[in-house]
Amino acid sequence: MSDVQPIIELSGVSLTLQGSAGPVNILRGVDLAVRPGETVGIMGASGAGKTSLLMVLSGLERATSGSVRLAGAEITDMDEDALARFRGRSIGIVFQGFHLVPAMTALENVALPLELAGVRDAFARARESLAAVGLSHRLDHFPGQLSGGEQQRVAVARAFASSPALILADEPTGNLDAATGEKVMAMLFGLSATAGATLLLVTHDPALAGRCGRRLTMRDGRLVDHAAGEAA
Repeated sequence: MSDVQPIIELSGVSLTLQGSAGPVNILRGVDLAVRPGETVGIMGASGAGKTSLLMVLSGLERATSGSVRLAGAEITDMDEDALARFRGRSIGIVFQGFHLVPAMTALENVALPLELAGVRDAFARARESLAAVGLSHRLDHFPGQLSGGEQQRVAVARAFASSPALILADEPTGNLDAATGEKVMAMLFGLSATAGATLLLVTHDPALAGRCGRRLTMRDGRLVDHAAGEAA
């Protein structure tokens, strides 16, 4: 496996943001390599830098220094248009807060990023993705008409609709009750395995992190501990 090119390669990645009291070092020289198809759980206290790491990986935040390579592409050198196209093709994101457009139906929410990425059969693929999470009967419902679990399943469907190589999930069960959260995570792990996608999961739940093939811990903007988990 050593000759397999990592899908994620971070080298010396730092992120410094301007706060009210001056510069704040969010990420401090992060190095990380993840193989295609791995499941990786990232734990750490609030403020440790977990979400910021996912933001840098997705290109939604630019690293202040260091190298970010995804699937062999150096995304730190991309302009915004190229980065948006790359993200639309290669990365699926599941947020804690769902991030659905309230005025759009479930189908439209899933199809929108596909349309923006230039996918011609966006609505057909959106229907397939929603069917995969058991929401074929909710295509025309708006987010306000859906339960929290259903909204997060729409978000999962949106993340997988473009068949991305990499899924980034930031506390995807944080706004859900335990039973609903377990159903959503079962879908997330199952779809990742079926698609052969790499999954990076930020979570406060040791049990969820333990279901990943590898578990990492962040502290003060650094990856400080690596532990093997159980296969999902």
